[in-house]
Amino acid sequence: MPTMEDALKNALENALKQAYDLDADVIHIEQPKDKQNGDFSTNLAMTLAKTLRNNPFVIAETNKEKLELPSGVDRVEVARPGFINFFVSEDYLSDIIPEILEKGEQFGASDIGKGTHVNIEFVSVNPTGSMHVGHARGAAAGDSMARVMKKAGFDVTKEFYVNDGGNQIHNLALSINVRYHELFGRTLEMPGDAYHGPEITELAETIKAEHGDRYLYEDGYTYFREYGVKYLLDGIKNDLAAFDVEFDVFFSEKSLYDNGEVANTLKFLKENGHTYEKDDALFLNTTDYGDEKDRVIVKRDGTYTYLLPDIAYHKNKLSRGFDKLIDILGGDHHGYIPRLKAAIQMVGGKADTLEVDILQIVKVLREGKEVKMSKRSGKAISLRDLVDDVGKDAVRYFFSRHSLNTHMDLDLDLAIKKTNENPVFYAQYAHARINSLFEKAAEQGYEPDASIQTYQALTNEQAKDIMKLLMNYPSLIEEAATKRIPHKITNYVHTLASALHSFYSAVPILKGEATHIREHLNLLEATRIVLKDALFLIGVNAPRSM
Repeated sequence: MPTMEDALKNALENALKQAYDLDADVIHIEQPKDKQNGDFSTNLAMTLAKTLRNNPFVIAETNKEKLELPSGVDRVEVARPGFINFFVSEDYLSDIIPEILEKGEQFGASDIGKGTHVNIEFVSVNPTGSMHVGHARGAAAGDSMARVMKKAGFDVTKEFYVNDGGNQIHNLALSINVRYHELFGRTLEMPGDAYHGPEITELAETIKAEHGDRYLYEDGYTYFREYGVKYLLDGIKNDLAAFDVEFDVFFSEKSLYDNGEVANTLKFLKENGHTYEKDDALFLNTTDYGDEKDRVIVKRDGTYTYLLPDIAYHKNKLSRGFDKLIDILGGDHHGYIPRLKAAIQMVGGKADTLEVDILQIVKVLREGKEVKMSKRSGKAISLRDLVDDVGKDAVRYFFSRHSLNTHMDLDLDLAIKKTNENPVFYAQYAHARINSLFEKAAEQGYEPDASIQTYQALTNEQAKDIMKLLMNYPSLIEEAATKRIPHKITNYVHTLASALHSFYSAVPILKGEATHIREHLNLLEATRIVLKDALFLIGVNAPRSM
């Protein structure tokens, strides 16, 4: 169903065509903060002033005269210097309530992504230790993005790329070996890129408990490598489950070597003229596709750079029929994007098949001071620590408040507060508050009634504010899904919760005539449905009581 914004854009386009025989490139519709400026407004006249060489106020008035108002718009006014302001009817606003009560959690669902198969790869942390706070932000972002896109009709596969085939795993096995020998009083030198986290000692202790001193007398490298990856990956999966993040696919890098896909990809690139030899190394012609310089894929010693298995991996994704590949990568991978996009085109994908979202760093604060993190030193703040200390809901909400490409602070002290100062408490309390009121209403013999189709009592401004927000939810879902900006959902949750709290404080919901009570309860039920659904999209629970 077209939104009011869409209807207004169409009306303005037609009016502009009639008045000036002009097509508008972009028409922006916004909701003014000041209610005196209408429910919707556009600055179209001001953006056209230079083109039409006329006063914006005159342009706005001319457009107003040609406007055919969409259904639901009561009146239109022009305000200086040239805003066109629209006022919608109360009946139009209240029509959203029976629609939400009928559709339930399906309200806001869209088919805009129908037929588009999307692969979202995120987290993909090396199985060499526990997940830290940076990985946690990526997990929250990727999972929320997937949930929102599914709501908009996209066919989404969530994928975790297990880096179990590179040099990191070699160093993992060596690190476990050192810790294992230490348990028997032997001292071995740690390799330069060793892993020092407490989980490595835990691994060694587990191996000792199961096998005793067996690997003091025989080579345990292969066992340490395979068991270490499985043990740590199982721990990562458990942490993700506690964080309410599930993956459809865990894809092994090692399988690309075992199945010959890395070798076949190298052969394909050579045979199709995408490589050349220089200084005893093999280069990839990524500059042919916009990269700043060509990239080495086979080093002088014959070993592969990270780029080659990554190309094989993305070639594998394409072979699985995905229309869109989305990678969420850390901030240190920004320069990696052009070469990866170039490689995608070399192996059969289009330039826009791959889209990369860069995840910026998180600064963790406690008592106003930054808590330093270092994975290699074993002093990192892990995802497990965060969930245990402040709770899954708080962590996911805080991470979902910000755009992926912005730096953010995670205030641990604020996250555990049980006051409205804490944004996740504020949002969840709104949902719990509605349920509490329903319990009081039931004591008086009232409950939401979906059979009500027309509304006469919702005339207060607080009710109107809520209904306007509820109307926006479907278009918000489409915007957040197509632009991949799940933080917009979190912003919406806060705004809707704020409107609910204002409504609750200002309106005597359970006082007055039966019609007044029933209609207001239905508005609250519609609000509860949308609030719960929006919280779900960012991985946050909607508690019945607090």
